[in-house]
Amino acid sequence: MIAIAAAGIAATAAATALLAQWLQPWAAALLAAGVIGALVGAVIWRALVPMRALFRALAGTVASYRDGDFSFGITWDKASDLVELVDAHNALGTALREQRLALVQRELLLDTMVQNTPVAMVLLDPSRRIVLGNLAARRLLGNGKRLEGRDFDKLLDDADAAVRDAFARGGDGMFTVGKDDDEDIYHLSRRRFRLNGRVHELVLLRQLTAELRRQEVQTWKKVIRVISHELNNSLAPIASLAHSGAELLRRGQHERLPSALATIEERARHLEGFIRDYARFAKLPSPRLAPLEWRRFVAQLRTQVEFVAEVQPADGIARVDAAQLEQALINLLKNAHESGTSPGDVRLSVRRIADGWRIEVLDRGSGMNEAVLANALLPFYSTKRHGTGLGLALAREIAEAHGGRIALLNRDGGGLCVSMVLPG
Repeated sequence: MIAIAAAGIAATAAATALLAQWLQPWAAALLAAGVIGALVGAVIWRALVPMRALFRALAGTVASYRDGDFSFGITWDKASDLVELVDAHNALGTALREQRLALVQRELLLDTMVQNTPVAMVLLDPSRRIVLGNLAARRLLGNGKRLEGRDFDKLLDDADAAVRDAFARGGDGMFTVGKDDDEDIYHLSRRRFRLNGRVHELVLLRQLTAELRRQEVQTWKKVIRVISHELNNSLAPIASLAHSGAELLRRGQHERLPSALATIEERARHLEGFIRDYARFAKLPSPRLAPLEWRRFVAQLRTQVEFVAEVQPADGIARVDAAQLEQALINLLKNAHESGTSPGDVRLSVRRIADGWRIEVLDRGSGMNEAVLANALLPFYSTKRHGTGLGLALAREIAEAHGGRIALLNRDGGGLCVSMVLPG
């Protein structure tokens, strides 16, 4: 047994020696490879360290851009393809900075304009708290104090009664603050819009006192010119004919007196009608609304002026002031005849619409140019030689007194359409 064990040990030792001889070159190769790998790894690591720093810097600047800070830039002086990436990133930062600066400047300009405009501006959030109130709004509603954060409804409780009434009526409108010579006229407009997904309201209060005063003076000057012209046109021939009549009487030429007296009467009647029209326009009362059957109303109109009628539905009933509407439509239908339209081409159209009635007076005259269309509804504006400029203005006044509106437009093929929309 001992001999066998000894022989086994000897064989194992021999095999081990042979294996060691065979592995020796491989161990050297592995060792060399390990050394080379370590060197390569060190070189790669040395190259990757600044790249990792660059990537961290890029991530940091992107985070700054997201937060609205565009003041960062990156410096990269390594010779590699990453130079283009760094340059593009820096160019992006420069562009964002310039855009942000331009935006800030525009915001400053807008804020300066909003704060210094004479129009009082108040922005309300959904809870009706004031988000923004400019200087004019502070003076009008807050005694010069800041308005931001205050409850608008409570602010109105302390405002002038005219201001409260204007807001209580809802919508846009005009109101007067003060009395007698110390009064100011304002126009109120309110607009709703969505801001950051929530409904806000913008309130604008524009002072119109000075503008209306200027317009009032111009209107009075025009009224005086028109009245003076009309008075002179009538009084001059009346005075002349009266003198001529006296001469005819003195000479005993009585046969020519009836003609002179008839002319005097005609001019006096004209002057009387002229003054009556002005008085009617100046003293137009509030409409007295009552049910009106269109069929009967149109038949009544036909007894005074000729036209072709179209009423839909024929048995329609509206709530209007019949006397005022008749006055307006007679003026419009007479204007249509005076345009040179044949009686068969003067039409009155009455149609039911969703929110009321549309009444149209149509002719086949020469229509109106743009300048006349823009001014035809103004009081005392007329293109007629002896016109008073009150017919269309009176129709507009009556339509608006009913809560309606009136518009003029030229028709295809020639002619004019006067369209009046009345509620109900």
